[in-house]
Amino acid sequence: MNRSVALDQKESVEIPLQKKKGLFYYIKQDFLLYLMLLVPIAYIVIFKYAPMYGIQIAFKDYNIFQGVGMSPWNHFDTFKQIFSSPQFFQVVRNTLLLNFLDLLLGFPAPIILAILINELVWKKFKKISQTILYLPHFLSWVIIGGIVAQLLSPTGMLNSLISHMGGQALPFLTNKFAWVATYSLIGVWQNAGWGTILYLAAMTGIDKQLYEAADADGAGRFRKIWHITLPGIRPTIVILLILQLGNIMAINFDRPFNIQNNLVMDYADVISTYVYRVGIQSANFSVGAAVGLFQSVICLIFLVTSNFISRKFGENGIW
Repeated sequence: MNRSVALDQKESVEIPLQKKKGLFYYIKQDFLLYLMLLVPIAYIVIFKYAPMYGIQIAFKDYNIFQGVGMSPWNHFDTFKQIFSSPQFFQVVRNTLLLNFLDLLLGFPAPIILAILINELVWKKFKKISQTILYLPHFLSWVIIGGIVAQLLSPTGMLNSLISHMGGQALPFLTNKFAWVATYSLIGVWQNAGWGTILYLAAMTGIDKQLYEAADADGAGRFRKIWHITLPGIRPTIVILLILQLGNIMAINFDRPFNIQNNLVMDYADVISTYVYRVGIQSANFSVGAAVGLFQSVICLIFLVTSNFISRKFGENGIW
């Protein structure tokens, strides 16, 4: 017996160890995949990281003839200027208000819509509904702005119909509070259908046996949604919520710019339109860069904080 053990030990020692595969081995194995990966990497490096060189404009009295490198430093005078401007705090307030309403109304909308679509039994109607709901996402905000003006302006189709029926025209785009509500609801209409894609994809990963067991226990449709569907898509909800909280200070330029008008600028002027007006139209590039940098730093703080809180509550964050 001792001899057989010795033979086994000898045989185990004689087994050659596999060499650790290096980086070039994996590159050679998946050469085409790595080659395809070069395109998005190049895009990120060229259009995301390389422009960071221009951040120093925010700390200089930038002159286009002297260039970024030769323009003199201004010892944070640009930041002192924007932080002493009441208009800057107004656009920050407007940005936070509109983004908070988007979070309050726009974030749960695709979740509810995805659950409703998932509960449909008739597959053909389900596909048609998804297609119709996706369509607004592909419309440019220039087109949507024109549609909104034609429908909701004081002389638009909807107000003309209301007046023809003996009612009083509603100030959808001329009253400040009505404009904020209109802005938020249009955003929900444009983005809700497209936002359902991730949630529907997450629902396909839920084990169907859980629904069958719930049926056997006599659970109704709402019970199954509450105890199976929502917990099943909770990781997706948490990740998307973290990302949206990280963009609480960021706001697209197209949407407010194409819907705003001079009567509601107290609430319609946001950081992106302020940077366009002050930084580009007025050629005050240092102020525009400083406001953009401030916006990015606040977004980073919100992103890190929301991710930290989600990890503390036992959820999977984005890192």
